[in-house]
Amino acid sequence: MSSSVEDRGVTGGTRGKNEPWMRRVLYRETHSSRAAVSVAAAILVLVLAAYGVLESGVHAVGQPAWLIEPQVAAQRIVDLPAGISPLLLAAIGAVLAMLGLIFFLNGVLPGKRARHLLAGAPGEGLPAVVVDDEVIASSLARRARLAANVTPEQVMVVVSQRQVLVNVRPTSGIPVDQDRVLDAVRDELDQMLLEPAPVPRVNVTASGVIGA
Repeated sequence: MSSSVEDRGVTGGTRGKNEPWMRRVLYRETHSSRAAVSVAAAILVLVLAAYGVLESGVHAVGQPAWLIEPQVAAQRIVDLPAGISPLLLAAIGAVLAMLGLIFFLNGVLPGKRARHLLAGAPGEGLPAVVVDDEVIASSLARRARLAANVTPEQVMVVVSQRQVLVNVRPTSGIPVDQDRVLDAVRDELDQMLLEPAPVPRVNVTASGVIGA
């Protein structure tokens, strides 16, 4: 669990967050990098291109092909699905479809990390703070536990980009005021001023645990 602070501006605060370079920094901190997928795609294309050049060069000097003649490979592709078993063809298609889906999803999905930005009130001169969702969940779990008067093991908090789900298991024979827990969680979120602001939900289970 960790948090990172980006405050390189002289004035800092809300003005610093609106600077173009600060927006880029915050974007990198809250979104996953696509560098690995891009490098993998580039290496794959480079290997295929290098192999094609190698086979073409070997064919040009009259030497036997390393794996398959370029003309033969092209003709087999044109003749598909003839000359290949349906099972192998289905397996190749599934692998290609999976690779295409991975590259497509990496290109269109936002790739957000499990982090939130602490906005801070305008004019406060606060630095830009990026906090892991685990840290936020820990703080919310503490407030929910105090409001419900239960042990830490009886509260579980799940934080996502747009929602906070608080699950509370009450102690047998001691009811839990769901509205009180929800108000406590909302108050904690209001103090955090998260961006984007998640909507809290509290779920009190029907079955309780035996108190110590």
